[in-house]
Amino acid sequence: MRLLITGGTGLIGKHFIQSYPHHHYTVVTRSPEKAKQQVPDSVALLESLSALDTLDAFDGVINLAGEPIVDKRWTDKQKQIICDSRWGITRQLVELFRVSNHPPSVFLSGSAIGIYGDHGDLVITEHDSAAQNDFASSVCQQWESIAKQAEPYTRVVSLRTGIVLDPKGGALAKMLTPFKLCLGGRIGNGRQFMSWIHINDMVSAIEFLLNNTDVKGAINMVAPTPVPNQKFTDELAEALNRVAVLPVPKVMLTLLLGESSMLLLGSQRVEPVRLLDASFEFKFPDLKAAFSNLLVH
Repeated sequence: MRLLITGGTGLIGKHFIQSYPHHHYTVVTRSPEKAKQQVPDSVALLESLSALDTLDAFDGVINLAGEPIVDKRWTDKQKQIICDSRWGITRQLVELFRVSNHPPSVFLSGSAIGIYGDHGDLVITEHDSAAQNDFASSVCQQWESIAKQAEPYTRVVSLRTGIVLDPKGGALAKMLTPFKLCLGGRIGNGRQFMSWIHINDMVSAIEFLLNNTDVKGAINMVAPTPVPNQKFTDELAEALNRVAVLPVPKVMLTLLLGESSMLLLGSQRVEPVRLLDASFEFKFPDLKAAFSNLLVH
């Protein structure tokens, strides 16, 4: 397929391009010179969507662009950057779909399980509503609402992504150093559920959704076995052959991160019902197998 990708130099986009070299890629990036070092030579680079009049040259669009939501405190300025980086480019893509004579047949657009908010130990599926009013949920609700405006022109899929596990980037990469130094531990009381997915399953699910024309709407991009933070901590420490005995108290996390600490303290027990119903097969459905593949050599 001829694919247009925003966020193609990020953790997921870069891994997808490497995993599926048979596609023809055009990546939108603010730093083409830097991107040349990160993607294969065969990938075409665009500095801005404004370089395109239509999307007629593409068979599919994968929209992964967005300022990382957990890297900085949520000041008013940072909140605006987080919103604009997701909503603005998605609006541009929807407009390009609208003016295309032969629009791409599929639009996979980013979202996150943060759309559901904190639900304790209740199991959450795509059939549950995103009714929370916290910042992360409102960002995702608007993000999906904008993408949905492309529905008259294409098949729209919202990728409600959980914690993507890859030792080279994202949350897991940040955890490795303290855990290797035996400075890791549970967060808060450790009872909050974490919904995760192995990077290989993440990109294979994207490929699956590109080709499965019967699937549209919201899809939970998580493994079928969410775990409490305490279990996640224990499994990670075991995989690294370390102990994890230094918990991070809730009050300390709140002081350090402010409002954004809710992303680590909130509980989301999310299951990928629609992927499973569509017969997608996870290679790493449980955490022990995922860590064994990612960390044990």
